[in-house]
Amino acid sequence: MANGYVGQDTRYYISSLRLPADQIATYVRGHWGIENQLHYMLDVFWGEDSSRKRVDNAAANFGTVLRIAHNLVKTHPEKISVKRKRKKADRTDSYREQILRLNT
Repeated sequence: MANGYVGQDTRYYISSLRLPADQIATYVRGHWGIENQLHYMLDVFWGEDSSRKRVDNAAANFGTVLRIAHNLVKTHPEKISVKRKRKKADRTDSYREQILRLNT
């Protein structure tokens, strides 16, 4: 809503679900919420959007590596933020090995 203007958009989805529209809308918003959160993390904490990789499949391959790294950091059991875990892994070989599960 900008300058008091309220707009309305129409979206069309193909699905085999036989559910009320409001319930399908909840599922769709939930999916995009998760998707947007992942992209935010990849951009803010991992700098994916500022990457200069443009040759052949380099961007897609590096994106896959970033997603793997993000999931490894996120699932590490220590109760600190993803950002702090990543910084700690940058500085400490033993912690990085824990994240990569090399010493189990």
